[in-house]
Amino acid sequence: MDTLFSNITVVTMDAAMHVYPSAFVGVTDGKISYLSKAAPQEKPTQIINGEGMVLMPGLINCHTHLPMSILRGYADDCDLATWLNDYILPREDHLDGRSVKAAALLSIAECLRFGVTSVSDMYMFSDEIAQAVAESGIKANLGHSCTLLTEDFDWLHDPGFAQTVALQEKWNGFDDGRIRVDACIHAEYTSNYQLWEALSEYAASNGLGMQLHLSETASEHEGCKDKYGLTPAQLLDCHHVFDVRATAAHCVHLEPEDMSLLAHRKASAVHCPVSNLKLADGCADVVAMIKAGMNVCLGTDSSASNNNLDLFEEMKAAALMAKAKSGNAAALPVEAVLMMATVCGARAQGRQAQCGQIKLGMDADLIMLNFTAPHLIPCHNVLSHLVYAASGHDVVMTMVRGKILYADGQYPTIDLGSVVHELSLHAIGQVFREEKD
Repeated sequence: MDTLFSNITVVTMDAAMHVYPSAFVGVTDGKISYLSKAAPQEKPTQIINGEGMVLMPGLINCHTHLPMSILRGYADDCDLATWLNDYILPREDHLDGRSVKAAALLSIAECLRFGVTSVSDMYMFSDEIAQAVAESGIKANLGHSCTLLTEDFDWLHDPGFAQTVALQEKWNGFDDGRIRVDACIHAEYTSNYQLWEALSEYAASNGLGMQLHLSETASEHEGCKDKYGLTPAQLLDCHHVFDVRATAAHCVHLEPEDMSLLAHRKASAVHCPVSNLKLADGCADVVAMIKAGMNVCLGTDSSASNNNLDLFEEMKAAALMAKAKSGNAAALPVEAVLMMATVCGARAQGRQAQCGQIKLGMDADLIMLNFTAPHLIPCHNVLSHLVYAASGHDVVMTMVRGKILYADGQYPTIDLGSVVHELSLHAIGQVFREEKD
């Protein structure tokens, strides 16, 4: 046994939602090898004293844009269209691979600090993002965000399609599946059927999943209905987008028929409550999605629209939003919210057999929180505290496949000082340089 967590409160996230006080969890060769209320006979190489601590599965952030940390706080208090068109896109035009890798590493460090062990990311400069993920040790489902704003499409020469192929051929399955590649359609309103069908066919042929933004704003949703006579979900389904495992971010304005359709297709909705509230996109009806049979998980969106990557904050926001939207204080119980951040996230990424629970044989993707802080005392209900009282700042250790990637302010796989220096030396100046005449 490599590592033993001793005398620790364990939140298993299994079907019975077991919480074991003063328990023991062992890790061997990156897997969970021991779980009991009694100490093991085998002597471990390392013992981590868990007194006053809570151990739970690592959180899974199913929708983000890692390199956008460089734009954090640059365009606040704007609606989505203004935020995107007037501020974000003009600056993204200045990005280069060097800037993207540095910003991605910064975001990965933030994820690890806040207890996230796996992310689903869609962006540009995908090779540089994959390099950052590979170096850091975090898990990731990566997609190159594809757009098509003309009717002139040739899959052999389309740059977005070519980047998807290159990403898949180089990185899919890296490190025994720690990196997985998804196809990625930015959104219905930034592309057309030619791209949808080409990417859907490629994903199906190569065993890839699909990432996309879906019905994020009312104008997007209604504009699609005006143009095509179908909702975005219905339209994309006609072009086989949901024939593969798909994660649809936001889903704020889904209609009941959309929910039934997506549930039938086994597509996952990624709820991003903080970003949706901040951009005034609206409140997704998560309870209705769950009742329709959809898998609903959580995402932060980017730190440029959030403005952090704290999934504990998303859990609390999701619970509160459901109460406000339904008028029912019990609309989304803490057990359901915690499942969204772990079990449902693993399912959305196609990793449900490997992570999302503390269970024998699963990957040791584990996080430890300090429950001795004043805001967590007294603790009448551990699950309730995790949703309503805790934050990412309470995480003191993050482990992926048995390897500690964050502990007590230290990042063994990321030279955070060098990352910050690179951002200051190159990336910020590159992205915010003045337009040349």
